[in-house]
Amino acid sequence: MKASVCAIVLAAGQGSRYRQVAGADQDKLLAVCEGRDGVVRSVIEQVLLNLPAGLGKRLLVTTADRPEVVRLAQVYGCKVLLLESAGMGDSIAAAVAASPDSSGWLVVLGDMPFILSSSIEQVVEGIEDNAVSVPVYGAEYGHPVGFGCSFGAALMRLSGDRGAKPLFASAKVLEVPVDDSGVLWDVDVPAALVFK
Repeated sequence: MKASVCAIVLAAGQGSRYRQVAGADQDKLLAVCEGRDGVVRSVIEQVLLNLPAGLGKRLLVTTADRPEVVRLAQVYGCKVLLLESAGMGDSIAAAVAASPDSSGWLVVLGDMPFILSSSIEQVVEGIEDNAVSVPVYGAEYGHPVGFGCSFGAALMRLSGDRGAKPLFASAKVLEVPVDDSGVLWDVDVPAALVFK
């Protein structure tokens, strides 16, 4: 495990698709689901629990109106960055700027609770200075995605809701085959809380 890689957990999005179905006051990050270990926890807690122990710095980016997400992040050893923007690009840029000494960054989505720790470890091991490391399941790219240190400036230029996918076009992409459909499974609607 590369201890100088920084894990960035993106937890600032408002989950509008989820709220349309579950209700405007329902936060998908705090919805409960049964993890792959058979234990029921909130979505964000499952995500935090799945981060491998050997990772170095851990940053969780969220908004100030989520005190329970902040509390859980701190319990699991994350530094918390509070952002007014819910945009994915803004979140990534702020987190990379807050961890400039890292040898790379692992971008983890806060609504993907079913990824195996072993899959995350494989992605981290694939991080190289000038390459993007991405898990592949059934010929589809998944998450989390690892970026080598040469991507720092480009990641800090991201803004709004646009994520880092455009960086793939000009990057060396290292595909990491995993036997884990969890790398494709995000909780966009309440029905997705049950992993199949």
